Amino acid sequence: MPTAEALALAQEKGLDLVEVAPTAVPPVCRILDYGQYKYELQKREREQKKKQKSQTFKEVRLAVKIDVHDLKTKARRAAEFLDKGDRVKVTVRFRGREISHANLGRDLLMRTAEVLAEHGSIERQPLLEGRSMYIVMAPLEKRPEKKSDNGDVGSSTDAADTIGDAIAAKSQATASVTTAPAAAEAPAQQGQ
Repeated sequence: MPTAEALALAQEKGLDLVEVAPTAVPPVCRILDYGQYKYELQKREREQKKKQKSQTFKEVRLAVKIDVHDLKTKARRAAEFLDKGDRVKVTVRFRGREISHANLGRDLLMRTAEVLAEHGSIERQPLLEGRSMYIVMAPLEKRPEKKSDNGDVGSSTDAADTIGDAIAAKSQATASVTTAPAAAEAPAQQGQ
């Protein structure tokens, strides 16, 4: 439709002629109330901002000479950050002549990344910057939780309080399955 006819039609209805898609060939226009159209666009933008989750950046600092228990504690804290959806910067600070052994810091960072592999993935490989080396880890994408038969949402190991309890329960279940066939074969061997 020619522009002049579209403008005349819009004025008859008391509305505005709004160009919706200027890059299309031919450009797409609509006859509508411009004020209301602008309000709806702003409303959509606000809704999209609400749905966006802002990722914060958390940092965990390590030393080259860190003890095993201290490393586990720092890794557990970093895992909590990753589970909450935050990105984590794991930093190793070199003091004094430790900088000459940068490979130890790189190994420590990679070992930490292996520990955190089930919580996040490496976004940036080890990078030496001044007297510190760091990696950046991003959280893994959330998977939808499976629903159980009774409709509750949760994991299959609700009875287990800790990971150790879940592993112990699993090993007991496999032990009972392996002993049952052996017990059934024993009487058959005695009868021969």
